[in-house]
Amino acid sequence: MIEYALVFGFFAVSLALLLNLWRLVAGPTLMDRVLAVDTMVINVIALVILFGIQYTTTTYFEAALLLAMFGFISTVAYCRFVMRGDIIE
Repeated sequence: MIEYALVFGFFAVSLALLLNLWRLVAGPTLMDRVLAVDTMVINVIALVILFGIQYTTTTYFEAALLLAMFGFISTVAYCRFVMRGDIIE
């Protein structure tokens, strides 16, 4: 049963990644593109978690935690750059 849930999860997250890629390319504003990249990071984290469940190892969960921290910091830094024109005051 878990195999079917994993296949559905992989399909759903992959579809979400494709839709985010479309928003990244066709986004009318810069903030649409920033949100698309941020959402893509979240979807990649979900894929890494699904791989961890499929292969039953904790290494993927640690990698997902590192990706989440990197995604948060990069989103904050990019938003500060867009809003202020400088990252470090």
